[in-house]
Amino acid sequence: MLSTEDHLAIQQLYAKYNHAIDSGDGAGWVRCFSPDAVFTSPAGTFRGSAELEGFAAWYSPLMKARHWTNNLVLEGDDKTAEGSCYLILFRLTPEETPPAGIYATGIYQDTLRKDGAGWSFTSRNATFDS
Repeated sequence: MLSTEDHLAIQQLYAKYNHAIDSGDGAGWVRCFSPDAVFTSPAGTFRGSAELEGFAAWYSPLMKARHWTNNLVLEGDDKTAEGSCYLILFRLTPEETPPAGIYATGIYQDTLRKDGAGWSFTSRNATFDS
């Protein structure tokens, strides 16, 4: 069973992931993953830190967005966990156009691991349903 401290640390990981990718901090986003992690999204499948860095470099200038995740469900122990949460992706628009709108909704399915550096994603699968 996950401890309260582990629940909070994993929630912080989810928040750091969102803040990093939305602010263009590709290195910070990659740090949310283990070095051998796999990230799958409608844009493709990316394995390991080098491919994740490539995705972040491609994504950040292309998409100005806000990732909003909620309804986090976690199960695991003090070393590994499975998580899922809902995703709403808001696409930001320039000031002269209407306010941000919902770009996509979906779900993340995650596998996480804890090591000496803390919790990280070992697998993250983003599935969009809109």
